[in-house]
Amino acid sequence: MDNSTELIPINIVIADRNYRIKVAVKDEELVRKTIKRINDKILEFKTQFAGKDMQDYVAMVLVWYATQNSVSGNKSTNTQSESLITDLEKMDRMIREAIGENE
Repeated sequence: MDNSTELIPINIVIADRNYRIKVAVKDEELVRKTIKRINDKILEFKTQFAGKDMQDYVAMVLVWYATQNSVSGNKSTNTQSESLITDLEKMDRMIREAIGENE
C-alpha cells in the first residue's frame, strides 16, 4: 500500500466537538486547513450573530462553504462544484463514522 491510499487516524475539533477520523496521508494537510477555516468561520459567525446555538453556526458555515465560489464572484465550473460536493460528502461521511465510533 502506498502513501496515497494509506489511511491515518487524526483528531479534529469542529465547533468544540472532538472527532477521530481516518484520512489519506496525502489529504491530511488539506483536511486540517479546511477544519481550521471552518472553525474560524464559526467563530466569525458567533461574533456577528450572538445568542444562536452551535448547530446554527455550523449550518451557517456549511451554507457559506458550499456557496463561497458563487458569493465571491468566481465562476465555478461543473468540475469545481462536483469536487466541492465530493469533498463535503467525504467530510460528512468521516464525521458520521467518528460519531458512530464515539456512541
